[in-house]
Amino acid sequence: MKILGIGSRINHLEYGFGVVTNVTSGMYWVTFQKDGLETIEINSEFEIIEAVHDEGDTISFYEVEKTLKDILKRWSDTSELVPIADKWKKGTLILQPGDSSLSNKELPIDTFFHKIVMVRDRIRVMEQKINSSKTLDDQDKIDLQQYITRIYGSLTTFNVLFKSKSDHFVGVKSK
Repeated sequence: MKILGIGSRINHLEYGFGVVTNVTSGMYWVTFQKDGLETIEINSEFEIIEAVHDEGDTISFYEVEKTLKDILKRWSDTSELVPIADKWKKGTLILQPGDSSLSNKELPIDTFFHKIVMVRDRIRVMEQKINSSKTLDDQDKIDLQQYITRIYGSLTTFNVLFKSKSDHFVGVKSK
């Protein structure tokens, strides 16, 4: 099957007349007269009114950019932007010593949260480096992975700070 290029005109049974505005490895992004922008699978049923043949690669800039971001996130030592729970924004963390003659230490909770996220990101990088190591044998990788899982478990206390559950620390799950 020949891939249609950007500018091809089609007639889709469900959406009607449209023009291909982007092509990815598995989808056409088509702007339809009635319904606006929709994505349809490349192998879906539609009538080709006028085909524009794309001689270039069918991978879009969006897919390349997304893949590059995923690679950088996985292998770099940079922190991703993780939102703090709304109730903690602009809050203050107060450390109060047991000795009343000593003064409290106040720290903006956003600063503390950023440090927790940096710890999490560095643990993830360490985990990736362990898993991709050519010098560690499988048993060493398993042993180190178990330590990392326990580290995550120790940090679950801080999950209350995260806005999204997908950003939480997860240790060993109980059965």
